[in-house]
Amino acid sequence: MGVDVAAIGLVAAGDNPERMKSEAAFAALCGVSPIEASSGKVVCHRLNRSGNRQANHALWRIAMVRLTCDPATRAYVERRRAEGKSDREIMRCLKRYIAREMFRHLSRPDPVPAGADLRRARVAAHLSLKSVADALGTWSNRISELERGLLYGNALALRYMAMLASINSTAAGIDNAA
Repeated sequence: MGVDVAAIGLVAAGDNPERMKSEAAFAALCGVSPIEASSGKVVCHRLNRSGNRQANHALWRIAMVRLTCDPATRAYVERRRAEGKSDREIMRCLKRYIAREMFRHLSRPDPVPAGADLRRARVAAHLSLKSVADALGTWSNRISELERGLLYGNALALRYMAMLASINSTAAGIDNAA
């Protein structure tokens, strides 16, 4: 998610804190809660047309990016298409799923490790920026920015912490064996 899309989500949530009681309430706020649109023997749902249109557009942008870049999302779309869902119904399901993820991150954000702690642990393990970056499959400047607090990549920081923890536990095992 880019900065502009994140800002739209934060503004929608911040302008309506009373509507952030549950993930279903947040979905209604974003206009992605399902409304039954069945007639006769056909059972289907449509999107709620009310709600914050900018938040709905942000969810649409996230869904479109995932459709073009994420293989898991493409597989999901093919599976739903095989079930007989229309493209509109598939997009409704995707947007609802993304709203669920967004609510989880807004209501219970993951803690971000402090960059100084990461740097101290790296130096204590006698690792260079280059070796850490190579091990994590990223650029050295990204690791440096993460350590200086200029980059807030939770996934990268958590992988970095796990790598340092495994190195420390391996070193502790070697010390205990000797």
